[in-house]
Formats: sequence, C-alpha cells, structure tokens
Amino acid sequence: MVTLNSAQEALKSVYLGVLSEQLNIKANAFLSQIKQSSKDVYGKEIIKLAPYGLNGGIASGTEDGSLPMSAGHKFVQFKTGLKNLYGTISITDKAIRASASNTGAFVNLLSDEMESLIKSSAFNLGRMLYGDGTGLLATASVTSGDDEETITTYDSVKNLVEGMKVDVFNGSTFTKEGATIVYVDRKNKMVTFDSDVTIANGDKLYASGSKDNEITGIKRLFDTSSGAKMLYGVDRTSYPWLYPYENALSTSTSISDSLIQTALNSIEEETGEQVDFIAMSGDVRTAYQSYLSENRRNIDMSTLSGGFKTMTYAGIPVVYERFVDDGTMYLLNTKDFILHQLCDWEWLETENGSILIPSATTPTYSATLVKYAELVCSRPGAQGKISNIKTE
Repeated sequence: MVTLNSAQEALKSVYLGVLSEQLNIKANAFLSQIKQSSKDVYGKEIIKLAPYGLNGGIASGTEDGSLPMSAGHKFVQFKTGLKNLYGTISITDKAIRASASNTGAFVNLLSDEMESLIKSSAFNLGRMLYGDGTGLLATASVTSGDDEETITTYDSVKNLVEGMKVDVFNGSTFTKEGATIVYVDRKNKMVTFDSDVTIANGDKLYASGSKDNEITGIKRLFDTSSGAKMLYGVDRTSYPWLYPYENALSTSTSISDSLIQTALNSIEEETGEQVDFIAMSGDVRTAYQSYLSENRRNIDMSTLSGGFKTMTYAGIPVVYERFVDDGTMYLLNTKDFILHQLCDWEWLETENGSILIPSATTPTYSATLVKYAELVCSRPGAQGKISNIKTE
C-alpha cells in the first residue's frame, strides 16, 4: 500500500539521483561541459583566487651574471555569494489517496511530476546560464494601433514560455507580481496572461521572485555598462583584463569561417587560451548552415556529454542555444567555468526528515528541490562574443 512515508522514501532514494543526473548533465549542453564543485565555497560565499598574466621570474642572462628576480604568479580574489535555486512539485491529497492501493498508478503520478519538474528546471537553468543574473526576461513596447487600440509587444520572447510566472517592474516598483503566462505569440512577440495585467511602455518582465537573485550568467561577463563594472566583487576598471573579447560588428556582417577564426585568433593571442565551445542563436546557426552549404562544405558532427549532437568548427563544438540573443555567437573556454555549489541537488527537509509538506490552505503536499550554487568564470578575458551577425 502506498503511504506518505513510502512516497517520501521514493523521492529520496529513487528520484533524486535521476533528477540530479538530468539537471547536471542532460539539461544543457554548456552545463554538461563545465565542472561542478564544492571547492572554494566558504559558508554562504565563494572565495576564489583567479590567476592572470605569467610568472615574471623568467629571463635569459650571461654565464656568470645575476639570476632573474623572483616574481610570483599574479592573482585577484573573487568573492561572491551563493544563489538559491529551487524547484517545487505539488501532489493533491486526493491523488495520493486514490492511488494508495495501486502502486503502478502512484509511480505514474510521481513520474509525471518529476518529468514536469525536470522540464521546467532545465528551461530555467539554460535561461540563467546565458542571462545576466538579474532575472530579466523581456522589455515591453506599448504603441497605439487602429481605433486607439493599445498594442503591447516585447523586445524578445526567447525567455518566455506558457505556465511561467512573472513580475512586472516599472523601473522603481513592481506593478504586478506572480502573473501567469498562458500564451506566447512568438511570431508577433506578444504575451497573454491569466488575468488583467497593465503593461506600460518600457516595463520589464522578471522571473517571479528572481529579480537580481539568479546565477551570474555568461551575458553578465559582456556587460560593459557603468553599473556592471563590478564582477565577483572586483572592480573591472582596475583590472581591464576581466573584460572579454567582443566584436560588436558596426555593420551587419554575414557569418563566415574567417569571421569566427579572427575571433579565435584574437582570444588566443591576447590570453593564450583556446576556445573549446561555441554557442550561437538559432538564426546564426541557420545562416552558418547555409554558408557551409553554399560553399559545398560538409557539416562535421560531434556528440557531447549528455548526448548533445552538434556541428563542429575546426573540432570545436558549435551548439545552438535558444537563450542566446539573435545575431550573436559566444566563443567560450569551458575549463574556465565552474558551477560552485554548497551541495548537489537535495530535497528540502523538515527537522523530522519530511519532504512532502502539507499546505496550510489547500489539500496538497509539496516537495522542493534545492541547490545553492553560483557560476564563476576564472578567466573572463578568455571568452569571446560576436554580435550583430547578418542572418537574412
């Protein structure tokens, strides 16, 4: 007979391992290539020494001349806090009681919940990995149509999906919290909510409860605004090498091998590091495939950890990532990234070890998956970006 205790035991002993593997290895191609470690985690913070430059005690001299003076390797100390990543499932009391005498039905119930949790968590992990840490999803543009009809569109709907809860921020305060998206018109970049939501021009949508609380994603490394000069607690104006390579094309330029190779050469010449992972938006991938076809080039394929099949350029995986901005390509050194974590994915437990927690207001039980982690790049300057790539 299925009981609450047996359900909790299944979540701990059976499903937790599956969830961890799915979210750590199979959720995202980039995530599957980087190291995840509890090293450099001290309490609630990550304190990490990031090396730069070369040892200065190297020289050529005369046979009986003075030896070179010692000059140790250069380091800068990164210091940043762990971010709190959560995923919650809910099961009604009625569903548990209805399947109490049918183990197969209960297994299906839990499996459906786990599949939904994996899908939602994988989406949000991918979004955060390529985000800027603010939780920003989209910015609204409000115009007037025929008969003074108000038309609301968004600069991008890449980060939006049906069922997502969002907060509306007008620049100083939240005008709506926890609105649920019921439809995303991806062609016209419009959104329908489950209730009346007033959107003003310039309003921003954030993942509900996540504003400024997400992991420091790749996009943050390339933010050159004055408000983004601090990275991992270090002022980048004092350490300009913390700014990565970027080719923001002044005029829209078509994708080509020479465009990619020029970027790779620049990164290697300036940092001594070699790119081992290329991530691009969908429109850039299509343009690159067309370029290869027009030039009668074969598309070489590779399979990454987690089963991700990708194109390659000179042996480097070229991966499509839906969360990369249109017309953009990232050139990354995965060995420079570590997802520092206090622990791997765990169920949130009460003092007596309970995982399924009854709601005080509804006949439901909820279980919450948690991970305290932060993405840190030890060599931001060894990463690259090409933007404004012509795709039409």
